[in-house]
Amino acid sequence: MWCLATTIVSSIRCIFCCIKAIWQVTKEEEELTAEERRKLERKLKKERKKKEKQLMREAGISTKKVEPKKQSGSELALAYLTSWSENPEEWKFQKTRQTWLLLHMYDKEKVPDKYFTILLDYLQGLQGGARDITVQKAEAFMKEFDGSDAEDPNLLEKCERIRQVLQLLS
Repeated sequence: MWCLATTIVSSIRCIFCCIKAIWQVTKEEEELTAEERRKLERKLKKERKKKEKQLMREAGISTKKVEPKKQSGSELALAYLTSWSENPEEWKFQKTRQTWLLLHMYDKEKVPDKYFTILLDYLQGLQGGARDITVQKAEAFMKEFDGSDAEDPNLLEKCERIRQVLQLLS
């Protein structure tokens, strides 16, 4: 392993010597324009990265980057809601998060009961067009569900949430 490490270090030194030599040659020939200098620097950087990756592969070290897992829309919206309730000084309005919450607030799987109570508090401060549209949609849902006599538990839970929203906003 020590031998491999010294090989890598000596290879990197060799690369830097080559870069230094190329730079000195270009300086001696003539002054480069800013664009030419940028192109040369990019080319040298690309060659250096390629050589480093090759040395890493030879050493058996993985060169793949691990990308962090991105949060889903529901996770981001619920975190937004939690931030609003627990840390109002640092909370910042985000239209996309509010829109997601308003679209999915009747779905118990997407907005669990724990968050729905917070969402009801959040809705008290809802203003303008968002408030009007939310009331209109809730009334339309209620008319739709009043016409059906289904005893589906999910439907009953959704109706109860709609009633709570209408009661709060009307």
